[in-house]
Amino acid sequence: MTRYFPARGSWKRRTPEAAGFDAAGLHTAIEHARSTEIDWPIDVGEMVGRNDPPPYDGILGPSKPRGPAGGVVIRHGYLVAEWGEPDRVDMTFSATKSYLSTVIGIARDRGMLSSMEELVHERIDDGGFDSAHNAAITWKHLLQQTSEWQGTLFERPDSVDHNRAVAGAESTGIKGVERPLQTPGSFWEYNDVRVNRTALCALRIWREPLPDVLRREVMDPIGASDSWEWHGYRNSRVEIDGAQIQSVSGGAHWGGGLWISALDHARFGYLMLNGGEWEGRRLISEEWIDEAMRPCAVNDQYGYMWWLNTGQQLYDAPPTSFAAHGAGGNLVFIDPADDLVVVTRWAGDGAGVVNRVVAALI
Repeated sequence: MTRYFPARGSWKRRTPEAAGFDAAGLHTAIEHARSTEIDWPIDVGEMVGRNDPPPYDGILGPSKPRGPAGGVVIRHGYLVAEWGEPDRVDMTFSATKSYLSTVIGIARDRGMLSSMEELVHERIDDGGFDSAHNAAITWKHLLQQTSEWQGTLFERPDSVDHNRAVAGAESTGIKGVERPLQTPGSFWEYNDVRVNRTALCALRIWREPLPDVLRREVMDPIGASDSWEWHGYRNSRVEIDGAQIQSVSGGAHWGGGLWISALDHARFGYLMLNGGEWEGRRLISEEWIDEAMRPCAVNDQYGYMWWLNTGQQLYDAPPTSFAAHGAGGNLVFIDPADDLVVVTRWAGDGAGVVNRVVAALI
């Protein structure tokens, strides 16, 4: 049977029953998404940097008002359900990280990096990896958030995200209070300064704006709209080959990041579900996707900036499922075993929505 891929600007629909869902169960999942909309202000700029100690709690990049709780369900490539405003472009916070990971993966596929075991300082010579501590950092460490990179980037020290608790984990100390650094690769910490450092490294490898790379290599080939944007900060321009180029952020911790619609998120998720191939065209190698989904040795719920469902710890779904997660209930859930993609925006209980969608499968 020929695999269906949506054409640019359109998406064929199937009824829940035709797509293999119990219609009442799927309706319950959508109503749960609507009724548990996140308790955030419409002006999400008010949430940017809110947990950081002064003077690091200010906004550096742009922000925009959010829409209502929304999302889509894709099964076998067909649009089965949608709610809210699925074509609305919204901030997506740390779901951006999975796009950043993909841009680096394509660089590896193109031979611009030898492997993720390569030491970063072998190609990045901008002073950020000169110290003995930072010189031991590999690309794998950056992508798995185990680098323990030390430094200040765009007015933010790495210590601002020390002791940060995410995904229900307890903090080992007070957020923003500097702690002793561990050997690169031995300690996992969700740290947006280091993620932004990773984005700057990717820019230095590609030597062109990462939004241009993402558009050319991924988003245009999968038929995404022209409405998405990827922002950095007011102070994140660097010189590359004599040109001033903005280094984009890996989220919206201090503003910026990827702004995108649920429908475009779904196309990206469907590309990942299909192992990096779109309508017979190989965009990302299967080897890269397999590598990106291997659990980190010190956090088995995390791969290369993708959240993993190892041991079904995150979702009541197959352990092979994975997701791009962002604050504010921004989620791109991908379940290859069930041929399913679920996107949520502004969900107060994104995992609960996903669990209900999966439970509705017949």
